[in-house]
Amino acid sequence: MLDDDLAEVHGIETSANRFPWSVKNFSDSLDAGHHAWVYIDPYDVIIGFAIVQLVLDEAHLLNICVRPDMQGQGYGRRILEHIIDHAMSKSATLLVLEVRQSNQRAQSLYEQFGFNEMTVRRGYYPAEQGREDAILMGLDLSMLSVFGGL
Repeated sequence: MLDDDLAEVHGIETSANRFPWSVKNFSDSLDAGHHAWVYIDPYDVIIGFAIVQLVLDEAHLLNICVRPDMQGQGYGRRILEHIIDHAMSKSATLLVLEVRQSNQRAQSLYEQFGFNEMTVRRGYYPAEQGREDAILMGLDLSMLSVFGGL
């Protein structure tokens, strides 16, 4: 992901989320040196994106998104596979993420990859009325490497 991608990335984020990240959130992530990718189709259209923060041996998936018109076609699965492979290549032993409690579709995908619920973060996300809880999920990457990956 480059600064030149931010307008399109923000457009995807806005179309996919009721409470999207701002352009500044994306820009700040790039400035902080987080690992960030855009995934494009053969026509150079951005299908989705991901941003990961690495701290010591832990990877934190900060944002993952697929264009709404491209969802349900396996792109989210492929992006998540890339993130897991990347985290393992950087010797991360744990991959964590927060997901809205109401986002059952995403939770199901993460569970298929072996993520487990670690805790609930009360009032983590803004919501239409008040705040929504986040489920903190984690994937033990050290066990994946022992058993040969995905």
